[in-house]
Amino acid sequence: MNPSAEALRATFGGAIGRAVESCGDTIVYVDRAALLDVMAWLRDTPGQQYDYLVDVTAVEYRDRERPLEVVYNLRSLARRTDLRVKVELDLRGDLAIDSVVPLWRGADWLEREVYDMFGVTFRGHPDLRRILMWETYAEGYPLRKDFPLRGRFSRAEQVRQALNANPEAHYSMEELSIAEAHDELPPDMRERLRRGERDKIPYSE
Repeated sequence: MNPSAEALRATFGGAIGRAVESCGDTIVYVDRAALLDVMAWLRDTPGQQYDYLVDVTAVEYRDRERPLEVVYNLRSLARRTDLRVKVELDLRGDLAIDSVVPLWRGADWLEREVYDMFGVTFRGHPDLRRILMWETYAEGYPLRKDFPLRGRFSRAEQVRQALNANPEAHYSMEELSIAEAHDELPPDMRERLRRGERDKIPYSE
């Protein structure tokens, strides 16, 4: 068991739920009201120093009595140690939790994906909007267990909505300019990309 689990319990008491070992990983359950304090402590405390947020995701189980879990995978680069933090959200209640973007800027797009796929709202997120589905997508949240395998609309209706989506209405000019930068690449590089080549970028060493 990762010793961070007991250190968390000693520091935060009842805000720390069960800690379990799974396939060599330590998983600690944290009360959602204490999430930001716990994460800041894990990042900044000497001897902890979980300075790298590897991923933010979520899990919904087929058992409707089980809560939805928001999952944070942390790593201490200096100590080469991993810790998984989970927060449980009642599916019958408010699927909202504080954003960890103030602690790790890299959480921005990760939280947007969880919002898009699971419907979890991250309070305090600087730009919470869909990232994989278009903004006007109305079928729900594709990774929820109640989502139909083929979606709620016909394939023809899905295609119609996708074709009618206006990306300029939902993305900044800076984001759109990244896509347009393809035209500024050298002709030989554009041709390699067109052929789908996956090789070392010239002059990268």
